[in-house]
Amino acid sequence: MGFDLESVAEATSGAIGALVSTTILYPLDTCKTKYQAEVRAQHQQKYRNISDVLWEAISTRQVLSLYQGLGTKNFQSFISQFIYFYGYSFFKRLYLEKSGNKNMGTRANLIVAAAAGACTVIVTQPLDTASSKMQTSEFGKSKGLWKMLSEGTWIEAFDGLGISLLLTSNPSIQYTVFDQLKQRLLRGQLRKRTGTESSPEALSAFSAFILGAVSKCIASCLTYPAIRCKVMIQAAEEDEEGSNGAQSESQKSQKTVSGAFYAIWKREGPLGFFKGLQAQILKTVLSSALLLMIKEKITKTTWVLLLALRRYLFVNKSRLKSA
Repeated sequence: MGFDLESVAEATSGAIGALVSTTILYPLDTCKTKYQAEVRAQHQQKYRNISDVLWEAISTRQVLSLYQGLGTKNFQSFISQFIYFYGYSFFKRLYLEKSGNKNMGTRANLIVAAAAGACTVIVTQPLDTASSKMQTSEFGKSKGLWKMLSEGTWIEAFDGLGISLLLTSNPSIQYTVFDQLKQRLLRGQLRKRTGTESSPEALSAFSAFILGAVSKCIASCLTYPAIRCKVMIQAAEEDEEGSNGAQSESQKSQKTVSGAFYAIWKREGPLGFFKGLQAQILKTVLSSALLLMIKEKITKTTWVLLLALRRYLFVNKSRLKSA
């Protein structure tokens, strides 16, 4: 029971952290996504940087549209982080139990993180696609989640699944770096303690924030070209204007990984693969750092609450049997 209890505690605290960080940083995420989705030659670009997206929202009096799709994004973030943290904690503890090791090496950590990430992507991909389409829609004209999903096919709902599975390496790198740095930071503290702990170790808020920022920055830099291609694939229909045959073919080609890579290379050159990298790093580093900081601070509380709930249910079950 303790095995599953710790996994649930990790998953719940991670999901709550994702919900808070997503809500706080959502306007920045919308500006970043719209900027990434635009693939045009430099002289034809509507947005020169993400501040142009923000200015468009202000000048057209559509500031609240920066929050279009927030409900879907929060729903996706909560579910994905719960599944990810539960899977990561579950697989990690299972590995340690079966192998008999006290700590998990880097290679095993990467495999466990990738497995948890793959499970997460498969379940939440339709929500991720719908969220991207909402964010890249014209300000004030975003459709609701149900309408967005019902207008397309289930195949379209899973646009970008392949590259999303490839991008499971991003959280794998992030949480592996974070976990390794966390273990080193806590090693000195653990040596000073005596006896056994009844709940997981936790970092201070500041330490968790810094480690979260560093780990996410490394992961984002390594995987950014794939991140931008994924946004292009999911927002391809909104990116092109007009309905002639050539543009229709362009839309179709951009919905494949090779087509997205080719479109960036042809229209923007090699540097186009890193267009918006600064905004991506700013948003994801702040988001991840906030997520991990919140998660570390509420994990023990979540653990205690779940432990109290388990004892309460056990006592009631015993009373029912004795009655």
